[in-house]
Amino acid sequence: MGNVIVEMEHISKAFSGVQALDDVRLELHEGEVMALLGENGAGKSTLVKILSGVYTRDAGTVRIFGKEYGNLTPNSAREAGVAIIHQELNMCRDLTVCENMFLGREIKGRIALNNAKMEEEAQHYLDELGVDISPRQVVGTLPVSKQQMIEIAKALSIHAKILIMDEPTSALTSKEIEELFRIVRRLKESGCGIIYISHRLEELEHIADSVTIMRDGKFITTGAYKDFTMDTIIEHMVGREIKERFPRVECELGEKVFEVKNLNAGRLVRDINFSLYKGEIVGFAGLMGAGRTETTRAIFGVDPKSSGEILLEGKPIRINSPLDAIRAGIVLAPEDRKKDGLCTKLTIRQNIALPNLDTIGGKSGVLNRAREDELCERAVKELSIKTPSVERDAATLSGGNQQKVVVGKWLVRDSKVVMFDEPTRGIDVGAKVEIYHLMNELKKNGIAVMFVSSELPEVLGIADRIIVMCDGRITGELDARKTTQNEIMRYATMFENKLGKAGSSTEVNDHG
Repeated sequence: MGNVIVEMEHISKAFSGVQALDDVRLELHEGEVMALLGENGAGKSTLVKILSGVYTRDAGTVRIFGKEYGNLTPNSAREAGVAIIHQELNMCRDLTVCENMFLGREIKGRIALNNAKMEEEAQHYLDELGVDISPRQVVGTLPVSKQQMIEIAKALSIHAKILIMDEPTSALTSKEIEELFRIVRRLKESGCGIIYISHRLEELEHIADSVTIMRDGKFITTGAYKDFTMDTIIEHMVGREIKERFPRVECELGEKVFEVKNLNAGRLVRDINFSLYKGEIVGFAGLMGAGRTETTRAIFGVDPKSSGEILLEGKPIRINSPLDAIRAGIVLAPEDRKKDGLCTKLTIRQNIALPNLDTIGGKSGVLNRAREDELCERAVKELSIKTPSVERDAATLSGGNQQKVVVGKWLVRDSKVVMFDEPTRGIDVGAKVEIYHLMNELKKNGIAVMFVSSELPEVLGIADRIIVMCDGRITGELDARKTTQNEIMRYATMFENKLGKAGSSTEVNDHG
């Protein structure tokens, strides 16, 4: 292992009296991928934001390449060789790739900006990563995976030797993850030290050299990845043993609760047919762009349907808006919880109460505060939402607790069908297990549960039945106990396989 390039010792930080970091230490070597692990709220993001100059520390020392730094700023951290790629990419979507890469440090000519020089340099670093992106492309037209590559290219262009990656694979497909790992290995070989934050623990065996584990704002342990088992990593993270990562409950299959017939909506929802029964959880698998999210949005009334029929308990229902769905007892915990599932500037109480005003208010229109208190208390208790008060703004919660609030507001409605879209994206292993327990409780209570997930171990571990989509269509329906990841991927790539076969036959004809 190379020389130490980052040393952080006795780091402490408090926000409004709440201790976010308490005597934390971290050490990173050149050419090392260090996995920084911990539950939501453990302090990982706060620690790396101190290193990247976003936050100032209250106490402790920071040394980069042996030089001790006072309070870092984003500029001084960048000059020291530190770059951070945030989970929610900070890109100007209406600007080009080149403009994003050189934003705030433009190359100037004698009179105006030297656009030709910037485009040339941008292309150089994109080529170095081996990614097919033009510097003139508008960032907003590119998928998240490509935007991430641009952020890495930007880090290279400022000659960063310390790269912080916060949940880099949370929105990527398996192929895109492989591409990202290829680039990470190239950076590692060049001597770059990488701090890698991820809740997808199964990725670590492919990428991590060492792990540093935090819990409740404190340093817990560090060491070579090979010296840890997955169970010990999880136990250090949550402070207790988690006996089952994917707890499954067995229920007797009941009557049909929900049915979708010949549903069509836009390009990615084509002739969808499926049913949900009491006593089962149905997982929707597929690659990005398969149409899974679009299917939930069409059912929930967010996107217009061009045709199709939806039946609840055997009776056709009309859903033209989310309000129609909610009143019928069909609810959705959306993929983008901050954009579509929460009002982050409102309190936890207000978020839970907002979609339930019809049950909290009487006929007079006056809110029943006692009923509101009861609903909030039930949601916080049943979901173990970590908060000192329901009067706290939702924006102050960790990602896992925000997800629980999204689920909690529907839980108190006693809904009949609950749809989850990527319910565990960006949340830690302990919070994931709590979400799984919630889904199991809904299942035991006879509520129809369907969930979309890009994590195949999760789909196999929690679902009873798996529906696979590809290119807007259902391509397979499998028993979760009897199938494999390979079989799921075969159905998930059915459209790609057809293209491959078509390409092969064309090639034969051209040479024939």
